[in-house]
Amino acid sequence: MTAPFVQTIGLVAGIILPLWNIPLIVRIQRRKSSQDISLPWALGVFVCLVLMFPSALLSSDIVFRTFSLVNIVLFTAVVVQVVRFRHG
Repeated sequence: MTAPFVQTIGLVAGIILPLWNIPLIVRIQRRKSSQDISLPWALGVFVCLVLMFPSALLSSDIVFRTFSLVNIVLFTAVVVQVVRFRHG
């Protein structure tokens, strides 16, 4: 395998992986509840992503930069939904 091929595979996976957040966002929206999602978990993951984001932006690795950007956008949507539909 050549380096460009491996990097292309990583880039595609880095874009696709965060897309798995979409079904979670939709499920929370449909049920109008996020009770089954741990708020500390969601906020913990979000804080870690935010803290890693500046490093990703400065990185020369296109896979890391792209994954971080797509992931922070979609996981922000997850956190918004979790907080929005938190009851009690």
